[in-house]
Amino acid sequence: MPVAKHPPMSEIKPVDPIAKPKKPSENMKRRVFLKTVGGAAGAAALGVPKMFAADETVEKVAGLERRVLGRTGAKLSVVGFPGLSLTHCDQDQGTAALHNAFERGVNYFDVAPNYGNGTAEVHMGIGLQGLDRSKYFLACKTHKRDRAGAQQELETSLKRLKTDYFDLYQLHHLVRPAEVKQVFGDEGTMDVILKAKDQGKIKHIGFSAHTTKGALEAMKTFKFDTVMFPINFVEFYTRNFGKEILALANQQGAGVIAIKPLSWGAWSSGAQKDRDWWYRSVEQPKDIELALRFTLSQKGVVAAIPTSFVDLLDRTIEGAKAFRPLDDMAVEKLQQMAASRGSIFAEEEKQVALNLPPARVWPGSPHECC
Repeated sequence: MPVAKHPPMSEIKPVDPIAKPKKPSENMKRRVFLKTVGGAAGAAALGVPKMFAADETVEKVAGLERRVLGRTGAKLSVVGFPGLSLTHCDQDQGTAALHNAFERGVNYFDVAPNYGNGTAEVHMGIGLQGLDRSKYFLACKTHKRDRAGAQQELETSLKRLKTDYFDLYQLHHLVRPAEVKQVFGDEGTMDVILKAKDQGKIKHIGFSAHTTKGALEAMKTFKFDTVMFPINFVEFYTRNFGKEILALANQQGAGVIAIKPLSWGAWSSGAQKDRDWWYRSVEQPKDIELALRFTLSQKGVVAAIPTSFVDLLDRTIEGAKAFRPLDDMAVEKLQQMAASRGSIFAEEEKQVALNLPPARVWPGSPHECC
């Protein structure tokens, strides 16, 4: 049977068009933005519901749940392997971690060429050898916004990961609507991705984003199979971050992959760090279990990618095996934990909302090396 061809980029029409209101003044935009994200607000004030509709578990492997990834039909473990963690260990340790995770029910492995400038891809490609390729779901990304760069990056990633196809290939770290327009332009990345899908090198197409405007622009332009976005109790309970993305993803039938589920917000000034990382993560098993209960209780969320350290992955797998939907007591505890915590995404949102020039926010973030 011949493979269906995608239309040329010039024929792709925006999806879910939304009428645009009159353009507000700069002062109005600033007032609205500060009202929305300035400072922590109580969940009641934000109208945040207490309970959520966790997606259905279709099977369990080694005690770990699997859910269907949106309309793709793929069954993913609710915990994904964070490829970035492979930059924090040597090859032998990384290989052991990959095989250990697989044996404990993890079948979803996520990586990107930006992680360690290719180191994570190399380590994962070697480490996955010996595992049945048909038994795991391999996801990669590209940060390139142009056709030539994206083509080269895709081929390099396939070679490093020792595979001839990706189950999921994503546009990496969309921030500004202008990036989305560039990606869908005549010389943009999407041309490469769509052709690669026709060639069988990619099964499903998604994106990751850290800003509401970037994600919404992508979702209104193209019907992606997956949406990777921060779904985190601190960000949600202090400023409703992620609510719009979840709603539109569910409307479109896209599978949601949650990033930063264990974030406990920004490090406070002068805080003694218990881990050398750009944001604070919950560390204790009970707190990890509670944070996962929030993220995995959101309708449409299929899997969560834990903070990128192998020891936290181990604790996250155990926390996920104890998953149960949120209840009133859990919500109250999460609200208390979120109170007065600083956002790790608000500054990037501010830059986009006010059309400010890009500037480094978190020097230790792997996303800001691009």
